[in-house]
Amino acid sequence: MTERIETCPIWGNRYKAKGTFDPIAKTYEVEDSDRAFSGYKVSQLLLDLRIKRLSDREKAWLTTWIVDQFTLGNYQPEITPHVLQSVLRKRSLRVYQRADRLLKYIAIASSIEKVGVPLRFLRNQYEFFAWSESVEWAEIEYLLDYLSKKGWMEAPELGIPGSGWKVTVEGHSRVEELDIKERTSDRSQAFVAMWFDASMEEAYEKGIGPAIETTGYTPLIINRKEHINRIDDEIEAEIRRSGFVVADFTHGDAGARGGVYYEAGLAKGRDLPVIFTCHEDSLETLHFDTSHYNHIVWSTPEELLEKLKNRILSVIGEGPGV
Repeated sequence: MTERIETCPIWGNRYKAKGTFDPIAKTYEVEDSDRAFSGYKVSQLLLDLRIKRLSDREKAWLTTWIVDQFTLGNYQPEITPHVLQSVLRKRSLRVYQRADRLLKYIAIASSIEKVGVPLRFLRNQYEFFAWSESVEWAEIEYLLDYLSKKGWMEAPELGIPGSGWKVTVEGHSRVEELDIKERTSDRSQAFVAMWFDASMEEAYEKGIGPAIETTGYTPLIINRKEHINRIDDEIEAEIRRSGFVVADFTHGDAGARGGVYYEAGLAKGRDLPVIFTCHEDSLETLHFDTSHYNHIVWSTPEELLEKLKNRILSVIGEGPGV
């Protein structure tokens, strides 16, 4: 029989949460958390051995992953060892990204009331922390000051009763720009960058393609798409539309495939997740620019299928096609 919980397993007893703990399976199923914003699942073992030992900053990175899963429609994602490893390997959000996320959340929250109504912020409004990857109130104030200087938010007037923070018309326009940018990308599509050689057909047909499809996404490989544009323009357009990229760095005797490095670089420049894969025979000749990334090393298409499927589920989560 499950037990009800009232505090957030990740952030501790200071923060309220709703959910259950299964003493037999030893897993938490959080329905909602003040500090993590959304729900999540996590094992007691992973919680005790790793998560409770994280710094607040590292917990903020994990919270960003939870919020991102929420925006993808996954309201109770499972935190696995692979997910945690990926989260800790990623860098923090850039400051302007944190400000944009905070602005977007405030604009959405304020639209529930009336446009232009001042909002009074309390230091225990933990959703602001969750959406902006912050750990101290001073960070929220810094981001609000930035948004004010950009003209996207209007600061309260001192000494004026009822005065508070307001999202300006320019701020709502900024949110619309961010929404358009998100809508022009198809989060159900995964762009595949790889060596277009007959020796790689089986790797795609029995490995990469099925791994992407079984996790709920649609693979896009440029040499199978009909188009009339320049190939490099088409590649850039499809990467912009994709939710993530699978880049396989396997190559033949001619050496590294420059196109794959280029496409992975484009994706990185757009802050898209890139999953690196490589056949074991090509591993020693990876370029130093990417050799430090955690590649999925494979020897057979079947092994590639299983490893890539697990990596997608742990790093990206299930797609809309599941």
